[in-house]
Amino acid sequence: MNTALVLVDIQNDYFKGGRNELFQPDKAVTHAEEALSLFREKNLPIVHIQCILLEKEAAFFLPDTDGINIHERVKPQSDEKVIVKHTPDSFFQTELQKHLESMKVTRLVICGMMSHICIDSTVRTAHRLGYEVILLSEACATKDLVWNDTVIPAKTVHDTFMASLQDTFARVIDTSSLYDMV
Repeated sequence: MNTALVLVDIQNDYFKGGRNELFQPDKAVTHAEEALSLFREKNLPIVHIQCILLEKEAAFFLPDTDGINIHERVKPQSDEKVIVKHTPDSFFQTELQKHLESMKVTRLVICGMMSHICIDSTVRTAHRLGYEVILLSEACATKDLVWNDTVIPAKTVHDTFMASLQDTFARVIDTSSLYDMV
C-alpha cells in the first residue's frame, strides 16, 4: 500500500502574530513535524497544501503576505510537492488527486489546520474518492467558534470533528500510533 502524508494549511497566519491565530497551533505543529520526519526518514511521498484566499473579504491567507507561508517547522524540502488551493477542500480545483494517482497512492495520512473546515473537507473528499484515510488528531488545530451567542471552546470543536470523522471517513489516531503503520 502506497501511503502519502498530506499536511494541510500549516501556515503562519494560524500562529502567534498571525491574522487568524488558532488554539495551541504549536502543539499541533510539533506532532505534524514528527510525522513529517518519519515520512522523510522512510522516503515516503509528502504533499504540502498551501491556502491562498482570493476573495476580497478574506481576512487571512492573503496573497503576497507572510501569513500564507508554510510554517518554518514543516517547511517543504525541494523534493516535496506543494499544492496551492483557494477553498477549504484540498482536492477541489487542484492537482492533488492527479498527483496522488501518479504516485499510485491509496492511503493518506492527513494533518493540519483547521480541524472544523479544511481538515474536515479534505478528509471527507479523500474518503469519497476511495482513499484509505488516517487522520492525526494531535497534529490538527482549530479555534473557538460562536453559535447562538455561545462560545464553543476550540478543544470541544476539535474533539467533535475528530469524533464525527472517526470510523466512517477516517481512522483517527495519535501520532505515536503512526510508527506501526508506515
